Amino acid sequence: MSTNLYNLPGFGGGQANEPQPGRGGPAAASGGEAAPADPALAPAGESRPSSVGDVLAQTQIEPVLAELDRELVGLVPVKTRIREIAALLVIDRLRTAHGLTAQTPSLHMCFTGNPGTGKTTVALRMAQILHRLGYVRKGHLVAVTRDDLVGQYIGHTAPKTKEVLKKAMGGVLFIDEAYYLYRPENERDYGQEAIEILLQVMENQRDDLVVILAGYQDRMDTFFQSNPGMSSRIAHHLSFPDYSVDELLSIADLMLGQMNYHFDEGALAAFREYVAHRVQQPHFANARSVRNALDRARLRQANRLFADRDAPIDAQALTTLAESDIRASRVFRDGLSAPHRS
Repeated sequence: MSTNLYNLPGFGGGQANEPQPGRGGPAAASGGEAAPADPALAPAGESRPSSVGDVLAQTQIEPVLAELDRELVGLVPVKTRIREIAALLVIDRLRTAHGLTAQTPSLHMCFTGNPGTGKTTVALRMAQILHRLGYVRKGHLVAVTRDDLVGQYIGHTAPKTKEVLKKAMGGVLFIDEAYYLYRPENERDYGQEAIEILLQVMENQRDDLVVILAGYQDRMDTFFQSNPGMSSRIAHHLSFPDYSVDELLSIADLMLGQMNYHFDEGALAAFREYVAHRVQQPHFANARSVRNALDRARLRQANRLFADRDAPIDAQALTTLAESDIRASRVFRDGLSAPHRS
């Protein structure tokens, strides 16, 4: 069964050993907690691969890429770059199988874009690909922010950062809004200590940990200018574009299908109008805002059905969002000058 990626975080939020391929996929975690990996075992006693097809059959990364294409709307440049990275790793695996030199590539990445564009979700899939190809031992994703890494007093930061790194070893560490690690305006800030620890681990243990930094493009550019050591360790920069109105409607359809709801004809037209207005307002967060809008529409539908407590309710009524459930939004009452909530 495929997973609806828009229900994953980001549309809402050990000792190093040699990499061992074929132990499975990841599950997302936040707040520095690592989730267990999903099983995705490679065939026991597999023979030495002699072609790209052999590697793909042994590692089973194609289903991961196919799911990314099928379930994640748009993001064509991002998907293309992920496929290019996967191709490089497949060829490196073939080189190793033929006894050719294949140094462990630097796989640390930077994902830039506005909220709700799928950065955490793509990081999750990247962890799965890296694990199946043998570049990380466990393939789990640990998602954190500054608060998980930086302490509030002397001596607090190093233990916090090292604990997060310990949990992330063998997988992918995803640091959202990474630019908040560096606050030069505060001379008593301890973020620089966390950065120095991260830099050391990113260089010395890159065969057992991949770090992905994420945030707004302009702020990440400033962060890298202030931290050239960090910039030099990031090999791949992926930019996540905002979704178009049509893409946001497709995302809404995926979300509703997962929840066993659907729009009636009037609601679909109203929601298109809603999205066209909403994308022009402050604090719009792409798929995250679409999910929040659908949650509020479900709330209105529930109240509408609840109001007539003696009326019989069939499955059609329970699963249908009506036009009135959408047009009750403040976006329609107040127009384009409406506040960012609806």
